[in-house]
Parts: sequence; structure tokens; C-alpha cells
Amino acid sequence: MATPNPLKGFQISRDDLQFVGKDLQRPECILAERDGTLWSADARGGVMRIEPDGNQRLIAQQADSHFAGTTDLAKRFTEGTLPNGLAFARNGDILISNFGTDRLEVMTREGGSRVLYDSIDGKPIGKVNFVLRDSKDRIWLTVSTRIKNWMEAIRPGLDDGFIALADERGLRIVADGLHFTNEVRLDAKEEYLYAVETCGRRITRFRVGGDGSLSGREIFGPRDFGPAGFPDGCAFDDYGNLWVTLVMAERLIALTPDGEMLTLFDDGKPDKIAALEAGYQTGRPAPEQMMETRSSVTPWIASVTFGGPDLRNAYIGTLFGTNIPWFRSPVAGLPMVHWSEK
Repeated sequence: MATPNPLKGFQISRDDLQFVGKDLQRPECILAERDGTLWSADARGGVMRIEPDGNQRLIAQQADSHFAGTTDLAKRFTEGTLPNGLAFARNGDILISNFGTDRLEVMTREGGSRVLYDSIDGKPIGKVNFVLRDSKDRIWLTVSTRIKNWMEAIRPGLDDGFIALADERGLRIVADGLHFTNEVRLDAKEEYLYAVETCGRRITRFRVGGDGSLSGREIFGPRDFGPAGFPDGCAFDDYGNLWVTLVMAERLIALTPDGEMLTLFDDGKPDKIAALEAGYQTGRPAPEQMMETRSSVTPWIASVTFGGPDLRNAYIGTLFGTNIPWFRSPVAGLPMVHWSEK
């Protein structure tokens, strides 16, 4: 008899949330180490290291105050440094996909930083969004759009995002024509790569070849997540469910191995979501319509990371939070590829 899916019937509310960290800036992506240490992307130009006892320290490439120092949305999100997706390098350094500088960078745990990639095929690489390292030490990189002001890319029909792969052959595009590529994840056997298409409002998956090539592109789960259902982050649990954040709808969902959608958390504002959807369908929503959908506890829910000794602590990354909400999951997360902890 098949084991029942532990997420069937599981839902959380605001009352189930706990919080870790303080005075964070744009904790969009979170890494969790086996000893309980958390690393959170920080808009000041690096990462916040949060120890198991709650002590924290900002490790910055170069201090930058633009995110907190301006109310202009375009400047806040398109100028200066803006660490976004994170991954552990093999030696324990932090790989940073920088959404502000349009580069893939690597930073030591003391703050020393260098650029790995800022161009591809002789052209500027574009809006670098997320980075993932696999068990073969290959680096998967997503670029959301080639447009500098990414807010202008939040519209139907624009498919200038892509996925790149860096290995011993260098950096190359392995999938193109994606609608605002965001986070990507590999399944447990690393046979399929699952890609978030934020403006396509869907999850797309590819079969991974031995040489890193991607083929057999198909939609996994619903063809559209509905009004303001813009997916952002994703992560697998040990059962095979793919957890997905719907950033402006303020929802956390899961797609079962069969592609069925389960709602785990919903803190959305129906009237604001309807207004944003109307603006999106006209071609380009106003930034103010986007901002008004924010929740007070998970302001623009962006990512999910599993941590804790049993990988059942589900940490929520947000775009405007000052701390990290988390809750206990009924199922462990799929272990991430860690650095060589010797």
C-alpha cells in the first residue's frame, strides 16, 4: 500500500508561525546548515549569518544602504547590489545571484567577493535571479529577463528568460524562451530540473541529460496558478512534493508527485489581488498595485527552505520582511547539496 501523502489536509495559519532574526533587509533566499546556522540574503550587499542561539552578523561584500534609503521602487529594485538566490559552493563560500548588479558572484564567509559571470555569449548576462549547485558540482543559473528594469518585464507574453549551466565546459544557455525564470530545483535523483516561470504562472520541467542538456520541456501541475498567482520559489520535500511560493498572492502551495495542487498557507488580500490581476491583464500592472498585495507577516512570500536537525523546519523567505517566519512541517525537506564539511 502506498504511503499517504503527509501534506493532504495539512494547512497552517498565522498563529502557527514562529520567527527568527531581526532587522533583516530583503531576506529573499535562505540557506540552512546542518548545525542550525541560517544564511539569509541581505539587501545591504551580502548575507546575514544567524546562529542557532539567535546571534547574527551581517557579512557584506560592500555595505550598501540604497534598499532601505529610497522609496522609489524602480531604484530600490534595479540599482546597487541586491543579493537574491544563494547556494553553497563546494568549499563553503556563498554563491550569490545578484539581482542588482546582474552578476553571479562568490563571497567568502569573511566577505571577500569576486565576480564569476557577468556576460554570456559576449553579451551582458541579464537579470541573474537564482543559483543552484548539484551533486556533480555543476552550477545552474537562472536569468529572469534581459530587461534592466525587471518591473517592466512583469507582463504577459515576454519570454526572454533562460537557464544557464556552468561546468568544466564553461557557461552556456541550456534552455531559453522562459517567462521570467525564477528558482529551479532538481528532484531527488537529479533526473529532472523544475523551473519556476513567474510570469508564465506555472512550473516547467526538463529531463536532464548526462551532459547537462535539457530536453522534453513540459508543464508540471496547473497550466496557470490563477489571479496574481506568480510563483517565485520552490523546494522539494522528502515525499516528492514540490513546495511553491506565490509571491504576490501571499500563498504557499505544494504540487504532489502527480501534479495536484494543495494550498498550505494563504494570507492574501482578495481585493488587492483582483486589482493587480486586472492591471496585469491589461499588459503591465502599476508598481503600486503590486505593493498593495503585501501581507504584514509574510510580505511577498518568496522562498521556502527546510532546516533543523530533522529538516522539518520550513523557513520562509520574503522580499520585504525584517525577520524569517518558520513553522514545523509534517514531512522533512529534501536535503540540499552542502559544501564539504570536513
